[in-house]
Amino acid sequence: MNAESVDWGRLQKALSVEAQRGFTDVVGSQYRFSEFIQISLKNSPANLVSADIRRWQTLAAEYGRYPELTLEQRQNLLGDTRRFLLDMERVCTTTRTAANSASKQYQVVEKTEPSPARSLSTPPLNSNRSSSQISLNQALSQVSGIGSRNADKLAKLGLYTVYDLLYNFPRDHIDYARQVNIKELEAGETVTIIGTVKRCDCFSSPRNKKLTILNIVLKDSTGQIKLCRFFAGRQSNRGWQEIQKRLYPTGAIVAASGLVKSSKYGLSLDNPQLEVLDESGTIESLNVGRVVPVYALTEGITADIVRKGVQSVIPHVGLLGDPLPDSLRSRYELIPLQEAVSQIHFPRDRDILEIARRRLVFDEFFYLQLGLLHRRQGLRETQTGAVLSGKGKVINQFYKLLPFKLTNAQQRVIAEILEDLQKPKPMNRLVQGDVGAGKTIVAVVAILAAIQAGYQAAFMAPTEVLAEQHYKKLVSWFNLLHLPVELLTGSTKAAKRKQILPQLETGELPVLVGTHALIQDPVNFHKLGLIVIDEQHRFGVGQRAKLQQKGEDPHVLTMTATPIPRTLALTLHGDLDVSQIDELPPGRQAIQTTIFSGKERTHAYDLIKREVVQGRQIYVVLPLVEESEKLDLKSAIEEYQRLQEVIFPEFKVGLLHGRMSSAEKEEAIGLFRDGHTQILVSTTVVEVGVDVPNASVMLIENAERFGLSQLHQLRGRVGRGADKSYCILMTHPKATADARQRLNVMEQSQDGFLIAEMDMRLRGPGEVMGMRQSGVPDFVLASLVEDKEILILARDAAEKVINKDPTLERWPVLKSELDKRYQKLLGGAILT
Repeated sequence: MNAESVDWGRLQKALSVEAQRGFTDVVGSQYRFSEFIQISLKNSPANLVSADIRRWQTLAAEYGRYPELTLEQRQNLLGDTRRFLLDMERVCTTTRTAANSASKQYQVVEKTEPSPARSLSTPPLNSNRSSSQISLNQALSQVSGIGSRNADKLAKLGLYTVYDLLYNFPRDHIDYARQVNIKELEAGETVTIIGTVKRCDCFSSPRNKKLTILNIVLKDSTGQIKLCRFFAGRQSNRGWQEIQKRLYPTGAIVAASGLVKSSKYGLSLDNPQLEVLDESGTIESLNVGRVVPVYALTEGITADIVRKGVQSVIPHVGLLGDPLPDSLRSRYELIPLQEAVSQIHFPRDRDILEIARRRLVFDEFFYLQLGLLHRRQGLRETQTGAVLSGKGKVINQFYKLLPFKLTNAQQRVIAEILEDLQKPKPMNRLVQGDVGAGKTIVAVVAILAAIQAGYQAAFMAPTEVLAEQHYKKLVSWFNLLHLPVELLTGSTKAAKRKQILPQLETGELPVLVGTHALIQDPVNFHKLGLIVIDEQHRFGVGQRAKLQQKGEDPHVLTMTATPIPRTLALTLHGDLDVSQIDELPPGRQAIQTTIFSGKERTHAYDLIKREVVQGRQIYVVLPLVEESEKLDLKSAIEEYQRLQEVIFPEFKVGLLHGRMSSAEKEEAIGLFRDGHTQILVSTTVVEVGVDVPNASVMLIENAERFGLSQLHQLRGRVGRGADKSYCILMTHPKATADARQRLNVMEQSQDGFLIAEMDMRLRGPGEVMGMRQSGVPDFVLASLVEDKEILILARDAAEKVINKDPTLERWPVLKSELDKRYQKLLGGAILT
């Protein structure tokens, strides 16, 4: 293995991502983090000495047991690996440079001569290096002002190089820049005051000998104030206390910064930051009299260690360069990157902080949008043999069989899909539609277009319950069209699998519905032309891609019943064409939604009895399967027993939860669907996929524990028939006023997109979509809620760049930055 074949940058990126994700052994599109590192370190560069080769091989072996290591062991291993790779990269680079120089100077080099380059020693880790020798990949231990000890501490935060520290942006800032007189202090403000020391004392607390108290009285021309600082663990160390007194002698000029608080003794500063000023009055501190950065910390790492570390690398910020073209920066009024990074850490004032943040937020959005558009452009240039027709006998027969008329929205979306299918480029379209909008019908028309053109279709859903629901719907229609359709899930019996898989390979089976089981290796299609993915945000990038690889660039139709605000849609689906079914079928009534407290439970039970007596059915949804000692919430199992034995003994109550086997779930759903069970007690497994038109009441216990989008999905399980339907949001007695206010949104609106927007504002995009496989990027500074305007500008800028040059060859530095930010590595893939 040559040194040139080692992708040093990719290795360092993998280590950096793993540290940023909390050392969780991140799952990528192909490998876990530990597997990727182990494979990458399998062969060492040929020009290393034996000791380095042994160390290289040892590290590779250690990643084989990475999943078994503790968090601290993982942190230490990553730190060792990062530093070792930096050293080896310098060794290999030095070797190549010297070898190239030697080959130019001498035409022939005897093979028996030792390479002079290998005798060059790697600079020691604690050596001081001049600014001209510093690079962005420089180990922090080699940066003047940091040193090995602090570098080891910073490594616990995943910070190993100059670049890491420059891009370790503060999570917040405290504004001590406002300087006021003592008389002008007001409680609740963060300020800086400058005064003369009138008195200083330092002593052990009489109540706790391990607590030291520093009292300073400052005065200025408008008044005086007493300041207190507390130091834990100093015990009664009189020597240390005397040192503190000498730091603030009477008559010294001191700057003090902090939050003004009020007590029975008057105004003071809460645990203030202090600095003694020299004759010039200049404040040199990183914590006093300025906008102070607040960084994420961990045990054993103080704020001062991080701030001083950043201060040491800020002089090298010019190494960053600026990938954005000048014309782009000018058009969108963005400051240079170097200034933005410098000012986000240590801003001169609040105004420049906002300007710096705007540039860096723009960058986060811009590169994401550029990557999404770049990928969409690549997909559009891909050719597919599956050119399908929107007209044909099979589709016409299906329209005739429908007992209802399609809505205008359904007809519009179908037209958009069929237009895509007739092009020689693979469709990549998302269909959004609120609960009950009729997305499945739209998908069926697309499937029939594939079948009548001689292709197969795959329909993938995230859960067995939902896959089973889709399968039953397709069977009810396809039987009338004399078209076979099968279901494949993890619960499918071996004998059934042996029947399905050969038919799929020969093309006898045109449609296969299933879960993740569809992406398994034994599943092979004869001629896959269309993929339909429901609730696609629940699948990972790699899972969706693996299904696409079952065909030759098939068309892809994804669907979601989870309404997505525009900003989130741009972020998640910026590479897709989006259609929206924004119209419900006629006759659908609004669901009457009411918030009940525990005292009003009898009213809820009276409503349930009335509805069951009239022949309708009820859902009761709870957040837990079994009682929890930590959370005082109702349990599905306990509540099922209570409702059946105590509250509704005259009715048949069923139970459904995620820990049941597939057969048990299907039995419970079947009994409820067929009317044998009047009341179904369930966890959120009924959120999607359970379609019982006769159900008219949805009672949700501990509703404050659910997000608004999830409540909206649950509410959508009722109101699917012609009868008036109800949703009761039952709150816990200890539910806060804020929680009840949030639930008021459900009472006041049936609009899923409005509810999703409010949910995102309250809980954040990751929680709304589900953190693990949602695809929501981990923005450092950007907020999809607060920075919508910047996102729109960034999208506009990315579109202009792609329109000018889809390949990005005109902007190689820009493309390099894009590749660095969004490599395919570790599932952060957006580039093809």
